[in-house]
Amino acid sequence: MKNKKGSIAATLTSALLFLSLTAQAQTSSAVTPIHFGKGQVSTVITGKLSPNQDAAWYQFGATAGQFALINISPLAGTSETANVGVLHMPDGSYDGNKGGIVYQGCLPKTGTYRLKMGRNLMATNGKTAGYRTEVIILPKYASRKLCD
Repeated sequence: MKNKKGSIAATLTSALLFLSLTAQAQTSSAVTPIHFGKGQVSTVITGKLSPNQDAAWYQFGATAGQFALINISPLAGTSETANVGVLHMPDGSYDGNKGGIVYQGCLPKTGTYRLKMGRNLMATNGKTAGYRTEVIILPKYASRKLCD
């Protein structure tokens, strides 16, 4: 009987561990909407990645031909900066960079864009990494001279 109880306990422990890891993965991959105030063309998002978190995801809707600029800067009070930004387009393509301006250009498609804020895994000390990211999206009429 002892062996059977030990086997059941091990199975239950494994199942609980799996559920816990699945819940953590779902939480860490949650997508936060980016909101712009009425009449605003820019907004600032700030956040912190915990030592065991590699990225945070955001999303916004935009129209093809709108000019966008995404700029990352350090967040005061954090020992590391999450300085990698990658913009995922509605068609599955993506563009991004490390630090400073990570995207600047005319958006190619109409739809939902996803922004991944991450840490540079080659240059991290495994501490909390903060970011202050300015997202600017010009309306179509203001984008014409830049995008046509």
